[in-house]
Amino acid sequence: QMQLTESGGGLVQAGGSLRLSCAASGRTFSSYAMGWFRQVPGKEREFVATISLGGAIRDYTDSVKGRFTISRDNAKNTVNLQMNSLKPEDTALYYCAAGPLMTRTTTTYSYWGQGTQVTVSS
Repeated sequence: QMQLTESGGGLVQAGGSLRLSCAASGRTFSSYAMGWFRQVPGKEREFVATISLGGAIRDYTDSVKGRFTISRDNAKNTVNLQMNSLKPEDTALYYCAAGPLMTRTTTTYSYWGQGTQVTVSS
């Protein structure tokens, strides 16, 4: 059982950077893989990145590889998404999620945050 709260979204010009953060409540954060997903109106929630329990393994969707970096700090119960070289097509509501395994599938995650909006202007 945990609650997730995202922060760090905002407005940024194309080519700029943002760092999203997700704060988790509870004392079992290190028992969960974490993921970032995004969603735009009219589309289903899309996988962005995931990270293993200890942070040693990371996976990204192709469109963000080389630009985004997912990380976690288990001592602080946080997971971050560093977003560089942002493009207008990155505009979306970004969600963090926690689950037993690091996967690209939304249904495998047990807990979700409320989302934070990222808007990239051209």
